[in-house]
Amino acid sequence: MSDFGFAFNQATVTSSYKTAGLVTAAAAAASGVQIRRGKIFDLELGQLSAPNATDCPVQWDVSRQTAAGNATAVTPNPFDPADPAFMGLAGSNATAEGTITAGSSVLNIGINQRGSYRWACAPGDELVYPATASNGFAFRCLSPNYGGAAGGSCGHRE
Repeated sequence: MSDFGFAFNQATVTSSYKTAGLVTAAAAAASGVQIRRGKIFDLELGQLSAPNATDCPVQWDVSRQTAAGNATAVTPNPFDPADPAFMGLAGSNATAEGTITAGSSVLNIGINQRGSYRWACAPGDELVYPATASNGFAFRCLSPNYGGAAGGSCGHRE
């Protein structure tokens, strides 16, 4: 398995969950593309705009999804340049939400709008998505007051 990283963002946080980033297995096997499982081992989450005048929280959620929404495609970079290209899908700044599996939140983190958070797994405790077409994770955020941009970075292996 090769390690990759990519950055993601959501341009406007609202009071309902919006996907800032996503990583999934490939949508379909094709010439040179294999459907592979992946493992997320590192997430950094934070806010990218000036704080709201009213101090407020930003709620981050990492949930399983079975179909990606409409997002700007992102190409994860291999940590080792000798590794092969990433086969799955990664995205940022979704304009339409994907299909989130009910009750599938694996991380839910509240952060003050002025703060950031890093989640790094213990070895062997990665968040795993299956080698099933379009299955993976969505990194979503919401806030009752903060209307700026939010984002982060994801370290994962495939």
